[in-house]
This record gives sequence, C-alpha cells and structure tokens, in this order.
Amino acid sequence: MRDLSIAIDHLAAEDPAEIPHTQLAEQLLELHWQMARLQAQIARRTGVRRPSCGPREYAHALD
Repeated sequence: MRDLSIAIDHLAAEDPAEIPHTQLAEQLLELHWQMARLQAQIARRTGVRRPSCGPREYAHALD
C-alpha cells in the first residue's frame, strides 16, 4: 500500500505535459497494476467475492 501511495504522490508532483508519452504510459500502467493488486489484497482480507450471477442479474439484485 505504501508503494501505491508513493506512486500517486510521484505522479501528482509532476506536470504531465513535461513527461514523455512513453514514460507517462509506463507510469500509468504501473499505477494501474498496483491498484489492482491492492484491490485483490483488500478482497482477500475482507472476504469480498464476485457475485455468482452475471452483471445484469447482479444489477437487478441491487434494485
């Protein structure tokens, strides 16, 4: 989680206009994967699981 915080702070401190597009894309991809790993860790620790029904059925179940 600390890595994610550092990555966000690093991106926030930079002016995107000054970063080469390739480097910006790499940073955003890394941030995306760190967020995905964090979400997976949270899901494992809290016991959250995907619903067994499909997206449409799940949306109707929330109504």
